Amino acid sequence: MLRIGEHHVLTIDRETEPGLFLRDDDGNDVLLPNKYIPEQFELEDEIKVFVYLDHEERPVATTLNPLIKLDEFAMLKCVEVTDFGAFLDWGLEKHLFVPFKEQVYPMTIGSRYLVFCYLDLETDRLVASSKVHAFLDNSELTVEPFEEVDLIISNKTDLGYNVIVNEIHLGLIYKDDIFQQINVGDRLKGFVKKTRPDGKIDITLQRPGYRSIEPNAQLILDELERNNGYLPVTDKSDPKEIQRILEMSKKSFKRAAGTLYKQRRIEIKDDGIYLQEVQK
Repeated sequence: MLRIGEHHVLTIDRETEPGLFLRDDDGNDVLLPNKYIPEQFELEDEIKVFVYLDHEERPVATTLNPLIKLDEFAMLKCVEVTDFGAFLDWGLEKHLFVPFKEQVYPMTIGSRYLVFCYLDLETDRLVASSKVHAFLDNSELTVEPFEEVDLIISNKTDLGYNVIVNEIHLGLIYKDDIFQQINVGDRLKGFVKKTRPDGKIDITLQRPGYRSIEPNAQLILDELERNNGYLPVTDKSDPKEIQRILEMSKKSFKRAAGTLYKQRRIEIKDDGIYLQEVQK
């Protein structure tokens, strides 16, 4: 299927007056206008193109690379404001539309905004939104403490800066952890400092130094002390049971328990884990 907003590798099917028609493996075709035709080509050659809607809302291909694609974030410049919304320069002939309802603040010509590109299911058009946090999900985290992650600086807050983590989650860099100049839209590497039971993620821009014990290991120790030195979980336990007891993934539990075992802080038995100091 020729999805708009994405790159496709298509086969040159036939040459016509307005340009080349390209086809995919399912027989769907799309026009590549004359101005984008390569200097040399032959029928049945393959070519990489980006598919979007032209001024007449018809699917069309281009060899230009847009500044943003479907389901991506990017900083784009506002080049026009109308009674219907704003238009952004995304590197293609037809500008990218941002409805008023998708603007955090009214956009102004010449300003740059961090936006997310999505497909409007009602109109089947690509549109952008500056309400980027609406497209993030922290209900099920895919990152672990100390993990290196890709960041996009989202916006400044009283606490620091909100960041987009791996283009999936929302995270926060506290102002006390910022030791460099950063700006909205910056893309940089960071590290997960801490994940919280409510799904919040603390981020740091500096690689965490050596820790004698990682945060999840400390959590296990705290739970052991609250439960008389015993917890009925092991690396063979059901992930849901580990989640219920410790509010962490099985992967996180195994890593943290391994740290404690190497430090001889716990003993692992068939029925669970024990604090060494209370072991008889």
